[in-house]
Amino acid sequence: MHKKTPKALIIGISGQDGGYLARLLLQKGYEVHGTSRDHETCLFSNLIKLGVKSQIHLHSLVTGDFRSVLTILQKVRADEIYNLAGQTSVGLSFAYPVETFDSILIGTMNLLECLRLLRHPGKFYNAGSSEVFGNTIKPAVEHTSYYPRSPYAAAKAAANYAVTNYRDAYGLYACTGILFNHESPLRSERFVTKKIISAAVQIANGSKEVLKLGRLDIIRDWGWAPEYVEAMWLMLQASKPDDYVIATGKSHSLKEFVEETFSSLGLNWKKHVIVDKNLYRPADIKISQGNATKARIKLKWKARTQFKQIIQNLLHNCEN
Repeated sequence: MHKKTPKALIIGISGQDGGYLARLLLQKGYEVHGTSRDHETCLFSNLIKLGVKSQIHLHSLVTGDFRSVLTILQKVRADEIYNLAGQTSVGLSFAYPVETFDSILIGTMNLLECLRLLRHPGKFYNAGSSEVFGNTIKPAVEHTSYYPRSPYAAAKAAANYAVTNYRDAYGLYACTGILFNHESPLRSERFVTKKIISAAVQIANGSKEVLKLGRLDIIRDWGWAPEYVEAMWLMLQASKPDDYVIATGKSHSLKEFVEETFSSLGLNWKKHVIVDKNLYRPADIKISQGNATKARIKLKWKARTQFKQIIQNLLHNCEN
């Protein structure tokens, strides 16, 4: 008997995680569908870089528009739905808090409600964020209390609660991956790690520019994005839906990130970097660290790429 080809729908496929997840699912034999707000004008540069764009069925979808969500869910009838859409910048969320809530919370609610109304059998993954925890004095686990410190984090926290409610109240197979920072060459320029890598490579190549950064004392748990999308997929293969923290369990300061990056290129970072207080956020997380023990035990997932290797990977793949 011919085995049915699994079908996946990646909502917000144009970003970093969408690209790596699409590649992973194609490698696993899935028929992959992906959405952006307007698929006819979106460049899908990440999908092109990964060499997978031609293999993906692309659609237009505005998650804030209930009818748009309903139409695509009915049309694709995917076995697995991955919600990676929404505003992704913590810094930008302070400037546009209402838009941030609308794109993250309302978009997630529309997806959940359409799945419920359609009695859709597909499994649903929601992209959570470690930002919901605020400062983590101890490495955060799934039941660590939320203390969001930005509009982005508050919107993600509300969306997480909505997913849990729809799972418990309506029996949806819905789960949230609470992912800590994860990097790759596909990061956009507005992310500080990409900003540091790009500037360091340009300086090493002779540029006289000065790199301006905000707080260097913030501490983050940095992982490797291609490994984190594996965790997303594993969550939807489990017999029961649940939420999982995905992290390396090890944290480093932004100063360490800068120092390691510049020293790898034979540079003294202190000669090329200045702290600009105009880049400070209204509220920032001092330390962020996760404990992914649950994922290791239940999903058999563990971060493999560590801090220094992540930086080497980013430098090796920098396109400057």
